[in-house]
Order: sequence, then C-alpha cells, then structure tokens
Amino acid sequence: MFDPILLVISLVFMGIGMLVSSRLKSKFATYSQERLSSGLTGKDIAQKMLRDNGIYDVNVVSVEGQLTDHYNPADKTVNLSSDVYHGQHVAAAAVAAHECGHAVQHATAYQWLTMRSKLVPVVQISSTIMNFLTIGLAFVAYMMPTLTNGMLLLFIVLQSMITLFSLITLPVEVDASQRALTWLDNSGITRGQENADAKDALKWAAYTYFISALGSIATLVYYIWRFLGNNRED
Repeated sequence: MFDPILLVISLVFMGIGMLVSSRLKSKFATYSQERLSSGLTGKDIAQKMLRDNGIYDVNVVSVEGQLTDHYNPADKTVNLSSDVYHGQHVAAAAVAAHECGHAVQHATAYQWLTMRSKLVPVVQISSTIMNFLTIGLAFVAYMMPTLTNGMLLLFIVLQSMITLFSLITLPVEVDASQRALTWLDNSGITRGQENADAKDALKWAAYTYFISALGSIATLVYYIWRFLGNNRED
C-alpha cells in the first residue's frame, strides 16, 4: 500500500533540511575566510576552553571529513575536522568552542546531556526496527488489514522514542552553543564582529536540530492520526 501522506511529510522535511544544510555550509564557508584576530587555531581554542573549565582528561583530536566535529563522551575526546582543527578563523572558533561546550556539560553532569546519553541505545534500536518494519507495514496493510493497528501502535512507540531523543537534543545543543559564545566573548578569543559571526554560524547549526525535531514530531503525529482513524472506522 502506497502511503502518499507519509511520503509528503518525508519529502517536505527532507527538502527543508537540505536547504538549511546548504545555508549552513555557505555560512561556514564564509566565516572560514574570516581570520581570527587572536590567531589561534581550533585546536588551541579547544584546549584553552577545556583548561579554563578545569577539564584535563579530555583530548582534542583531528578527524576526517567536513562538519564531522563532535564530542565523544565514551572516550572523552573532542573530535574536530581538519579545517577546524588547524583553522585560524571564526568558523573554527565557533565549532571548537561548541564541541567543548559538550565536554563541559559532561564534566558538570548536565541533566539533558545525561538523559540523551541514556537514550542513545534505545534510539538506535528503535531506528533499526523502524527501518526494517517500514516495508512490512505496507505489506501487512495490504495482506492482513486486521493487524495494521498493531503495527501502527508499534510504530507510535518506536517513533515516540526517536522524537523524545530529538526534543532532548535541542536544549543540549543550544546550551553548548551558549556556553561556547559566552566563553569566546569573556576570554577575548573573538572580538566585535567576530562574536556576531560566531553566533550566526552556531545559530544555523542549531536550525538543523530544530528541523529534525519538527520532522520527527510530524511523523509521530501522522502515525497517531492514522491509528485513531483506523479505530474510528472499526
């Protein structure tokens, strides 16, 4: 059974996500040309922010790829893409400080980060099952319509976990950016227009998480609406 509504939801948010991602890459390309007055590299900035927050057990390492920067709480590493690691520009400062913001969250047991970390294995399992069952739902709806509600209910439970994770991610990312921008300003790493541009770069990065959360909510609402509609028909 072809489901045009779910397809439209997926395509709409995929399209919006691609537009935001394109804009984000454009912003970072622009701010990668804006050299920092402090002359520090992303690596230098990350190490300094960690030290200033009393964190000495986190390593700063370089990883391949573009926009692959992340903090790994499992091995306590701030992973910076090569351009950010070696870069002496505003984009590098914003990204390096943001990822260190996550390290600070981890060190201070920030509640939203703790909650998100606990949900990671649940979300991974939910996503795997969802991908496996997507085709199965269409088959069941066509061959065994009486089982459709059971499948939809399972989808609602799994999608609820994914949506909860997306919503919890929002305060985690926003807080990390706020920590980064406050520290960059107070430490004098970025000055004047550099501060405004770093804030703009992180704002567009945050938009990607907002779009992801909205798409997840829309999908969940659709499954609930379909489930309730089936019950009314019964």
